Amino acid sequence: MTLDNAPLTKKDLKSDQEVRWCPGCGDYAILNSVQGILAGLGIPRHQMLFVSGIGCSSRFPYYMNTYGLHSIHGRAPAFATGIKTANPELSVWMVTGDGDGLSIGGNHFAHILRRNVDVKILLFNNEVYGLTKGQFSPTSPQGMKTKTSPMGSIERPMNPVSFALGCGASFVARTIDTHQKHMEQTLLAAAHHKGAALVEIYQNCVIFNDGAFEPVAEKSVRDDKTIDLRPGEPLVFGKAHDKGLKMAGWEPAIVEAAQADTWKADHASPGPAFAMAQMQSLPGMPRPIGIFRSVEAPLFDHGMNEQVQRAVAKKGKGTLKDLIYSGEMWTVR
Repeated sequence: MTLDNAPLTKKDLKSDQEVRWCPGCGDYAILNSVQGILAGLGIPRHQMLFVSGIGCSSRFPYYMNTYGLHSIHGRAPAFATGIKTANPELSVWMVTGDGDGLSIGGNHFAHILRRNVDVKILLFNNEVYGLTKGQFSPTSPQGMKTKTSPMGSIERPMNPVSFALGCGASFVARTIDTHQKHMEQTLLAAAHHKGAALVEIYQNCVIFNDGAFEPVAEKSVRDDKTIDLRPGEPLVFGKAHDKGLKMAGWEPAIVEAAQADTWKADHASPGPAFAMAQMQSLPGMPRPIGIFRSVEAPLFDHGMNEQVQRAVAKKGKGTLKDLIYSGEMWTVR
């Protein structure tokens, strides 16, 4: 890995490892987009780090010519928090899936969001467990038949965007693996956000859940079935841009484009973002993508390092020996 300051290209960020996802997997498009936007950020490779948990998505660090850590199931948020706090100059990216992040890792996932650690989080959502061969996941729809739900899942699926908003995340967005331009714009916005930035990515699993998002993501219907939440712009959708959304209290209604509300992602309250996140369960309504929420909030890693600096200024750096032999200790009898 070179440490020079020469501008990076996408090729510079491709590792020498063979990319081993199933042919046609949506992960390829995500990898391509991430490498593309990172090359233009002006960050040296030695200051980039990718950390992942377990799952198909968690192969990601192997394919990035940056520093990386393939950690343990569901614990990537804990590793990412420690890494960013100890090395605040790093650009830390966390890659997880709906199973890794929202099942065994749900507790850790909640805390990296509420603490607002300055980490960019990519949640690959294919509504199924892929690496372990097709079990239902926390985001699988009710009625979905899998190896672990042969009669259809009876669980209500998690909504990652609603979950993140409930945890107090300062940046929450959603994009689609087949919508390359939109994905790049969304990832770029996350990259520039200071704080925990979650991007849920609808990602197609061609083997165990092929076509899961086609009803809203397929190119021929996407304009009518999705609405892009662009801060500061009208809530307009449709191939002819003739339809819009207007909030009547907390209930969104479809109106003519000229009557559409302007979207604000920086409301003091997350209420409007919650309303948009829940809209996907309402019949006849478009599926929101884009930026649900983007606000400023105190950074955990900055706050922690400020406390450390104050303690050092007051008491000095100290040594491990001084720490062990000072203060209250357990007495073994």
